[in-house]
Amino acid sequence: MAIGDEEVGAASRRAAARLRKTPVATAVRYDRRAGRIVIDLSSGLEVAFRPRDAQGLGHAKPAELCKIEISPSGLGIHFPLLDADLYLPALLEGLLGSRRWMAAQMGRAGGRVSTKAKVAASRQNGKLGGRPRKSRQLTTA
Repeated sequence: MAIGDEEVGAASRRAAARLRKTPVATAVRYDRRAGRIVIDLSSGLEVAFRPRDAQGLGHAKPAELCKIEISPSGLGIHFPLLDADLYLPALLEGLLGSRRWMAAQMGRAGGRVSTKAKVAASRQNGKLGGRPRKSRQLTTA
């Protein structure tokens, strides 16, 4: 099915409307002293975040973060030395990675939280001899 001129025109109008409503990146840099990526927006605001908080940048070295490009639309940030990209609207919504990656980050943070219930359960398990050992079952063909 071919895309008609009408559909292309409608898509272009939607994209232009989004660009009018969404701030775009005007400058981007890695601040070594603060250890943050800093994005200047067309709205006059500045957004900064730690590289480890964004998918694909977690293990990046400062030298790899110094080269950053802004997409022609201003909606994308590209790190050529890492082959990593960030989508500015998602960044502004607080999503620094895919849903799966974000869920893993949330689970990791939640697992570190210590609550009275976790402490009590751990003590109770200890009284019972701790976590049961995994049994090794032989498989036969």
